[in-house]
Amino acid sequence: MNYNNDELMAILLSREVRDGEISACGALSHIPAAGLLLAQALHAPNADLIILNSIFNPFKTSRQFHYIAQRGELGLFFVSGVQIDRHGNYNLHYIGPDSEHPTQRFPGGYGGGMIYYGARRTVVFRTEHTRRSLVAKVDYISAAGHTPPDVLRHGHPTKAITHKANFRFDKDAGLLNLDTIHPGYTFDDIRENTGFDLGVASAPMTPAPSAEELHTLRHVVRKTMIDTNTYAAWAQRTLGAA
Repeated sequence: MNYNNDELMAILLSREVRDGEISACGALSHIPAAGLLLAQALHAPNADLIILNSIFNPFKTSRQFHYIAQRGELGLFFVSGVQIDRHGNYNLHYIGPDSEHPTQRFPGGYGGGMIYYGARRTVVFRTEHTRRSLVAKVDYISAAGHTPPDVLRHGHPTKAITHKANFRFDKDAGLLNLDTIHPGYTFDDIRENTGFDLGVASAPMTPAPSAEELHTLRHVVRKTMIDTNTYAAWAQRTLGAA
């Protein structure tokens, strides 16, 4: 079956959503939004979805959403980072030796650091899988994946997902380890394009997108996103474009 990277990512993220749980993504999150809607259509009909800056958001202010996370009621959150390291830290602030001499600046986390502590599970995703995005050490820690035992947090990162592989977070060790490799790639591909040790000597293949997942994404989810103006232009352009 043919599918593009965005479709693959949406399907992989959808598999992380649990029925009856509050699951959310932030603004400008096209792929997670599609993944959330796909999960609700397929296996999580009772999931409460929060897609900021869309009609799938019951709150009038972002403050109310942050309160949900602080109370430990947010089951799953999807977040991306310019850089991700093996300790589960991600960077959304700048690239460069220090804040006074950056080579690039970015908007920042907008509460993401707090949500990283508050959400029961967080899946970090990245649409680029290279040594410049998956790094040994992030240039700036916008949110910490691992913290000392006396630091209060409701949850931790659980996975990092790219279009090439899944990484699973070992909470006790505070490390990401390679979990599965997506169809079309090999262990050597992942090792050559990852800036940190994979933690394993081999990994199984990720289950490929099923015909049902692709059909639902391209027809049901695509229509929902267009009809509700939830990243409608992206959905029209991307879903079913393979």
